[in-house]
Amino acid sequence: MDLRVSSLRGLLKGPRRLLAAAAAVVALAGTGTWTAAVASDDTRAVRVSDQVMAVDGVRLDTSFFTPADAGRHPAVLLAHGFGGSKDDVREQAQDLARHGYAVLTWSARGFGRSTGRIGLNDPKGEVADVSRLIDWLAKRPQVRLDKPGDPRVGMAGGSYGGAVSLLAAGHDHRVDAIAPAITYWNLADALFPNGVFKKLWAGVFFNTGGGCTRFDPALCRMYDRVAESGTPDPAAREMLRERSPSAVGSRIKVPTLFMQGQTDSLFTLAQSDAAEKTIRANGAPVDVDWIAGGHDGGDMESDRGQARVRAWFDRYLKGDRSAATGPAFRITRTGGVNSTDGTAQLRGASATAYPGLRDHPRGIALTGGAQRVANPAGASPPGVSALPGLGGSGGLSRLSALGLGVSLDFPGQYARFDSAPLTRDLQITGTPTATVHIASTSDDAVLFGKVYDVGPDGTQQVLPSQLVAPLRVTGARTGKDVPLTLPAIDHEVQKGHRLRLVLASTDLGYASPAAPATYTVSLKSDLSVPTAPAVATAAAPLPAWVWWLPVAAAATALALLLTARRRTAGPAPDAGLAEVPLVIKDLSKRYAKSADRYAVRELSFRVEKGQVLGLLGPNGAGKTTTLRMLMGLITPDDGEIRVFGHAVRPGAPVLSRVGAFVEGAGFLPHLSGRENLELYWQATGRPPGDAHLDEALQIAGLGDALARAVRTYSQGMRQRLAIAQAMLGLPDLLILDEPTNGLDPPQIREMREVMIRYAAGGRTVIVSSHLLAEVEQSCTHLVVMDRGRLVQAGPVGEIVGSGDTLLVGTAGSVEEPVVDKVAALPGVASAVRTDDGLLIRLEPGGTAERLVVELVRLEVPLASVGPHRRLEDAFLTLIGGSA
Repeated sequence: MDLRVSSLRGLLKGPRRLLAAAAAVVALAGTGTWTAAVASDDTRAVRVSDQVMAVDGVRLDTSFFTPADAGRHPAVLLAHGFGGSKDDVREQAQDLARHGYAVLTWSARGFGRSTGRIGLNDPKGEVADVSRLIDWLAKRPQVRLDKPGDPRVGMAGGSYGGAVSLLAAGHDHRVDAIAPAITYWNLADALFPNGVFKKLWAGVFFNTGGGCTRFDPALCRMYDRVAESGTPDPAAREMLRERSPSAVGSRIKVPTLFMQGQTDSLFTLAQSDAAEKTIRANGAPVDVDWIAGGHDGGDMESDRGQARVRAWFDRYLKGDRSAATGPAFRITRTGGVNSTDGTAQLRGASATAYPGLRDHPRGIALTGGAQRVANPAGASPPGVSALPGLGGSGGLSRLSALGLGVSLDFPGQYARFDSAPLTRDLQITGTPTATVHIASTSDDAVLFGKVYDVGPDGTQQVLPSQLVAPLRVTGARTGKDVPLTLPAIDHEVQKGHRLRLVLASTDLGYASPAAPATYTVSLKSDLSVPTAPAVATAAAPLPAWVWWLPVAAAATALALLLTARRRTAGPAPDAGLAEVPLVIKDLSKRYAKSADRYAVRELSFRVEKGQVLGLLGPNGAGKTTTLRMLMGLITPDDGEIRVFGHAVRPGAPVLSRVGAFVEGAGFLPHLSGRENLELYWQATGRPPGDAHLDEALQIAGLGDALARAVRTYSQGMRQRLAIAQAMLGLPDLLILDEPTNGLDPPQIREMREVMIRYAAGGRTVIVSSHLLAEVEQSCTHLVVMDRGRLVQAGPVGEIVGSGDTLLVGTAGSVEEPVVDKVAALPGVASAVRTDDGLLIRLEPGGTAERLVVELVRLEVPLASVGPHRRLEDAFLTLIGGSA
């Protein structure tokens, strides 16, 4: 199909001609806007073109990201979630482009700046749009082709965007690999599970979309009909089924990576399970990853997820067979609480094959006779499990992950069946099942099944991931046995706890019959729980403080282990540098498996005693790599680092003079600040007197808080305690990586004072930070890096003062004719009056000295002359504005 590119004028003049041609015409609104993005861990720049394309009469707002280097690249279409726009996936698009992909993002119909009605991924609407976008990609010179008109292309997206990825793979044979996340396989099953209307989530859908009038009229009528009756009808189910990937499941035969959310009452794990079975049966590779987050909140694991998607495309789009795509099945499990921020700690578990949802079931006997359950008039008050739509603020799932589940079942409105206390720990991975007998005073009964983890004393019960399974029983007056499939979960039940099966008559998220009724519920089988024994959990982490031993002690211990049998001599110390804290000369580090791509390249600078040096640069500049080499954690490919004249290498004794704070530290929350530091120092094996604990604490300024348990500390106090930990032993060289992360302005000011006090004693501080205004106030010297190279080094005042704009302070006001004369001076580009004097921009070659002479000649009442530039301005100038 011919895809033409025209100007906005052409689009406005020719809509009738375009429609008559019955072709998908792509039109460029204005001219493309090109920008550059800098890599976070790559030196490759990115070009971005923003365009508005006309596709089958609908205008789609798009952005096209390409690597700056020449050549053709595999393409990726990135789709956004429902209610969002192309801007939501911009960061991931830039990341993929930096790694060698041509990436196209777009706002779907009815969202962002795109026109059209929302069709819930209508094959004739949103899915057809994808095919037109693929047509457009096939004509781009930056895109690799498998054959004319057929680009090498993958698709990824979350939720709504994940579904269109699946649908496109089923409708367009040119899609080569997909990576959908937290999405649906059958939208009818997702919104009408077991014939029960998921009313709150459906309402969130239609309201997030901007109201019913923004949708395809047929969808709007369907929603109004079901919302009013509270019961989905066959026509509604069929309409959603036609817009679902399951409708074309037999045609999806491309490598597929599913990342599905465990804390998700909208699109449950059962959705990805059904998809995995179908696509694998088609013969395609399929990996499944259950993440900790979902539509109800939790940790979305964005960084890990993006890295895995990129590896997936590396293998199946670039053809890199060495790309580590991860295990066939992976789960993120929670275990304990992070003492620094109160969040659940995450660990991975994996298996070499996806076990499904009913692997290795174990029968758990439950007790409890027949029980009467009331469905109240109007189904009110409803029970509470999840709170749909509150995922952005955490929802109830985060509490559940921490073992503090919140749920509400009203007396008389539920039946319960309990197990005996477990005699050993039980890991549930998949969908528990049971058979129950239901009888009702009405023709239909609606119940909500859930499995609780009940503590030993019976008072604490947790609903894993806050999930329930709705169940509609038709023809229930005479009673019938009903199989109950409960929500798929991954949850460990500890020894001594009980399992509790509950069937409730109401739930806040769903529509129950408005007419009062009484249900009689009895149990017909044991509770069957899947255990998936082949899924192995990673070893539990050691206490956090173990990982934060001083760099010197850790490196020295490692060196002793590695060199116990065979020692090698390092470079001889340089006596001339014995009093110089740091000299870096011609330092280079290549990326793994690359001969010509550098994280750090030919870097040289020197740091003197008493300096507070700021290490600056945009993401991907090589700062972290430099610090890791400085701390002896990785080895340079070329060049050398000398600390007080000694060459740095893993295990070098001179590292005992280096202290480091990187990304925060973990502490034992029940111990006091002082006890944490004392325990930490003991772990280094060094004499207690060498800690200089009191001096470090005085510099950190924690005061009486040292005697309190760390769990009572604010974030700022934890940061200062971590700095004090790095200061133990009063190292001559202190390295701080982003020490002010998460702090409020008063806490940042306190951290600044800590750094200044530490250097005032003749020691040296190196701080890496993105807070340029703070660096300007706390640092004496700067090293600015970009793309692995040194851009400039020197005193802060020298770097800030190297601009071309001067602020001239005057003792009185300057009349307009004099301002005009100043503006006409040789070497002056412009002059503007300010409240305090004149703002003068110099031309290339203009100097402040010559300007002062001319101002005196013009009898301007000079009071001061200085640079009019902040560090931020200087920084952006030095790196070309690419931060």
